[in-house]
Amino acid sequence: MVMTLMVHQKQRKIGIGLILFSSLLWGTTGTAASLIPNVSPLAIGGFSMGLGGFLLALLARKTIISDRMILNENKWLVCIGALALAVYPLAFYTSMKMAGVAIGTVVSISSAPLFVAIIERLFSKNTTVDLLWIFSLFIGTLGISLLVFSDSSVAMESSEINHHIGISLGLLAGLTYAIYAWVARDLITKGANSKSAMGSVFGLGAVFLIPSLIFTGDGLFDTQLSTSVALYMALVPMFLGYVCFGYGLKVVSASQASLLTLFEPVVATVFALSIVGERIEALGLIGIGLIMMCLLLQSYQPKSKSHLALQSE
Repeated sequence: MVMTLMVHQKQRKIGIGLILFSSLLWGTTGTAASLIPNVSPLAIGGFSMGLGGFLLALLARKTIISDRMILNENKWLVCIGALALAVYPLAFYTSMKMAGVAIGTVVSISSAPLFVAIIERLFSKNTTVDLLWIFSLFIGTLGISLLVFSDSSVAMESSEINHHIGISLGLLAGLTYAIYAWVARDLITKGANSKSAMGSVFGLGAVFLIPSLIFTGDGLFDTQLSTSVALYMALVPMFLGYVCFGYGLKVVSASQASLLTLFEPVVATVFALSIVGERIEALGLIGIGLIMMCLLLQSYQPKSKSHLALQSE
């Protein structure tokens, strides 16, 4: 019993660590994209997620074959996840372009937990949301609100309508992110390996994304800088980041994983302030602090609660 509890806690800590590491990598994408402002955000999103998805599918080819029965039984679920994944980077990078790296990332990623909670409550009958999760979501949402409504240099330079369109696209990105994260988690709970769950969704998503470069890819490889940025985003945040995220989903629920990824907008905001040169007033910085508090609350699990859960099993 004690040994099982220790193993369970260790696996959970590793899962949380992997998801936070993924979020750290993802948090660099907005700053990297800002280095090539003349390239369409649709091209950046299509190439980075498309190539990353293809590599994930290639890495998972053996497990996809071994899990083909599970994936075939849930083919419509895989298709829904792939479509959501294809929309996500297009909405996400356009949101950052129109609303700014910090605001676009915060709205996109920090809105995902609410969408995941709604999806899990509607479709995962055995999912329970405890008071700690609700409180942490409230803290995180308050932090998001402070960031969104605080003045920023990007908001002042862009038109008000573009700023609001950027925020709306960020919400769309949050919804689609929540959908494919939940799909991946649901496939894992139905017996699929994490590699095959992520690989199938991302591989099929790449089939939708790569052809879009025919219409949006102008200038993506015109310079050494743009080529380097595109390859970095595809290989590091997208490929490596999602490999780690997939392993983390083995032991962390989709709702908690999406809350842990609130670390991404914090990282993105720090880079936006220090490298890109964006400015966020004190109210927005308080929002970052609240988001970090949300992370701490989500990472905490009383030992007594874990012990009782194991006893009940």
